Amino acid sequence: MAKRSFEESQAEGGAHHRLAQLAGQYEGTTRLWFEPDRLADESPCRGTLRPVAGGRFLLHEYEGSFQGKPLSGMAFIAYHLDMDRYEVAWLDSFHTGTSLMFSTGAGSRPGLAVLGSYGAPSGPPWGWRTEIHQPSAEALVITHYNIPPEGQGPESKAVETVYRRVSAP
Repeated sequence: MAKRSFEESQAEGGAHHRLAQLAGQYEGTTRLWFEPDRLADESPCRGTLRPVAGGRFLLHEYEGSFQGKPLSGMAFIAYHLDMDRYEVAWLDSFHTGTSLMFSTGAGSRPGLAVLGSYGAPSGPPWGWRTEIHQPSAEALVITHYNIPPEGQGPESKAVETVYRRVSAP
């Protein structure tokens, strides 16, 4: 990676600048669906997004619960300059078990959208799409979608976290 390119990406409007805009302490609500349009749980959550490694990456750490049981997780979010794409490595104590989920997505879209996959107990893997949208400086929405294997139905919302910023970095 050329140092000049990273510096340009940190400038106003660059991908790393946009990632830095997400940094802060947040509180909000997480909703979870196991079946389309059937809410399985809704609970309060809190999260921190902070730049790491000189602003090259953004670390999202969060805590919440599912049916009263605590859960926690983190995601490393990157913008890979050479590949012109976002890359995310996600783990948590509920969804990913003991694995990491890796996702990538084009860097030219507004917002951040990445696609990964996970193995099902039987059959082909399922897709997992994540979108991170900042509708205002004080709000952040992270939405995850399940994508069934081809021919097994449409994608559906699986998890949505709606944050409000409680403090800046």
